[in-house]
Formats: sequence, C-alpha cells, structure tokens
Amino acid sequence: MTNADIAPIEIAEEDALRADMYDFIASLLRKEPSDELIAEVALLQGDKTPIGSACLTLAHLAKTLDNGLIRNEYVSLFIGVGRGEILPFASYYLTGFLNDKPLANLRSDMDAIGIRRADGVKEPEDHIASLFDMMSGLIRGRFGRRYSIAEQATFFLKHIEPWADLLMRDIGAAKTVVFFAPVGAIGLAFLEIESQAFSMDGTG
Repeated sequence: MTNADIAPIEIAEEDALRADMYDFIASLLRKEPSDELIAEVALLQGDKTPIGSACLTLAHLAKTLDNGLIRNEYVSLFIGVGRGEILPFASYYLTGFLNDKPLANLRSDMDAIGIRRADGVKEPEDHIASLFDMMSGLIRGRFGRRYSIAEQATFFLKHIEPWADLLMRDIGAAKTVVFFAPVGAIGLAFLEIESQAFSMDGTG
C-alpha cells in the first residue's frame, strides 16, 4: 500500500525473515487472495511452534477450500455490504472512528520517513496491511536508509502494538472465519515475538 523509491539494502538473515513475515501477513490481509497467492500458501511448511502449526493449518485450507470461497470469506470479513465484520484500521480500533487522530499521527510520521501512499490505493494508510508494509520497509531499508532496531521499535510501539493483537484475535474469532482463522493466529504469534524482542533490546 506504500511506495518506496529506494532499492532495498542487504540485511541480516534474521531481519530478512522478519520482513518476510510482515510481507506475508500483509499480502493475505490487503485484498482478496489471488489464485497465485493461495497456491503459494498451499506450499507452506510448519512445525510445532504456534506460527508453524498455524502455517500447516493454513496450507491445508489453501489446498482443500475453493479459491472463490476463500475470496468470499475475505469480502465478508473486511468489506461486506456497507462494511465488513472487521475494520482493520488503527483509527477504528483505537478511537472507534475511521480517519481519526491515529491516521493523522501516522501520516506525520510517514512524511518524516519519506513514505508515500501508493498510486491507486483508496484505503486509509492505517490499514494493517499498509502498516506491515511500512515495517517491512523500515527493516529492509526501503526508505532511504536502514532503520535501527530502536527506530523500528518506536514505529511498532506507536502504530501497531496498541491495537494489532486485538485485530488478530478478532480475525481468529470472527463469525464467518475459516481460512483466515490461522492467519489471525500467525499474526498474533508474530506480534508477540516482535513485542518481546523489542522489549529485550531495551527499546520497548
């Protein structure tokens, strides 16, 4: 949902894996999954960790559910008729209203970093997929330079941590959810890891 004008900088494998996870979750929550994305999800491997177990479940669902049903589930959850069951925006979760102060604060920080909204994107920038895109960009150095762990933590603690775990829990518990239940589980487990890591680094 955001544009970056600078090519990514080579980063450590651990950071690349973190950025990959932000990108992966963002791709599933940005819009109805394409056939290509569902095929990629079907190839996921897993293990006994919370993320690994949820990945195995998600891969199984990608293999067994009709792609049209998966896309219909996304529409029901996030778009709906008038609005979906879940509104994945920071402003809504933090204030109860769309386009509120959290979005204004985010746009101010985006201006300072040099992040601009991608052409053709209609949703406000505080959509969870957009915020995960930004975190990936900070990690990969897509916005002009490599951002330190402390700087990443500042962005995460301000714009993601206060609400995104509740969003992931809501996704997992939604009335119409099947395919996206393990997506919520993956997101929740990953956010917990990120929060703990930033805290251990002394930045949280």
